Amino acid sequence: PKGVATRKASGEVLSAIAPVLPELWGGSADLAESNNTTPTGEPSFIPEEMSTKDFSGHKYGRVLHFGIREHAMGSVMNGITLHGGTRVYGGTFLVFSDYMRPSVRLAALMKLPVTYVWTHDSIGLGEDGPTHQPVEHLAALRAIPGLDVVRPGDANETAVAWRTVLENTNRPAGLCLSRQNLPVLDRDTFASAEGAARGGYVLADTDGTPDVILVATGSELSLAVAARDVLAGEDIAVRVVSMPCREWFDEQDHDYRDNVLPPSVRARVSVEAGVAQGWREIVGDAGRIVSLEHFGASAAASVLFQEFGFTPEAVVSAARESMIAAAEGTG
Repeated sequence: PKGVATRKASGEVLSAIAPVLPELWGGSADLAESNNTTPTGEPSFIPEEMSTKDFSGHKYGRVLHFGIREHAMGSVMNGITLHGGTRVYGGTFLVFSDYMRPSVRLAALMKLPVTYVWTHDSIGLGEDGPTHQPVEHLAALRAIPGLDVVRPGDANETAVAWRTVLENTNRPAGLCLSRQNLPVLDRDTFASAEGAARGGYVLADTDGTPDVILVATGSELSLAVAARDVLAGEDIAVRVVSMPCREWFDEQDHDYRDNVLPPSVRARVSVEAGVAQGWREIVGDAGRIVSLEHFGASAAASVLFQEFGFTPEAVVSAARESMIAAAEGTG
């Protein structure tokens, strides 16, 4: 199957929920077509006399045109949210979250339920090259206290992520979404995407205690699944954990977290197309981290993933290394 980009899934969610959530409105910093932030058929928030063939609207329109000014977009959303009565979202590329960081930080400080739609979330965006490819951004955003950083692994997780974000009324959230198509996991085979609401959940398991646990986010989730199949062929028992939101997972009770990541299983691998910072606390001293510690390049997403080591084979190799380290009691 062709798959679905999570940015496209997000757009489908917005179009589906707009008719039943009249208080929801938002737009983009001049990247609406790329961010998929325009719900189908919704008018723009503009003076009626300024309507055009492409953008018709009026004073009750729900599509905001922020212009190429990411910090101002964030500030405007803070003001809208402080006024009360509505829920607002704004979109741009994840790499441009740098431009709006002060307003994101203030939203977190003020506990405002602002939603950021940050698309093109990794080297997977391809030919736009390293200026547009986020590398350090997920870690940097996770460092902001009170900000939920959500990176769903497929279209179903994206829908659950949107619902969960809207259910939270006391903090901002950033949805980090793929440009490229991702496999839509068969939930008859894998666990329900409802687990995404808890930040991390067992996507695929084995009988008994696993030999190794693979933890992945976003577009790398399918790599962990493929690696599991390879390892299973070697009679290695593998658990795959999807962890779209570290903040939501940390909020779960101790028993739930230990059930997902049993302390007795020290062989662990994390897989995320960004810097390793922050993942050591998940994988532990015997764990291995499949990460990107340098800037990207201009090439097709498939080429970049292959060249930079985001392949099932790389995850399999990391799993073997971690199993050896865990068995030897070394890091």
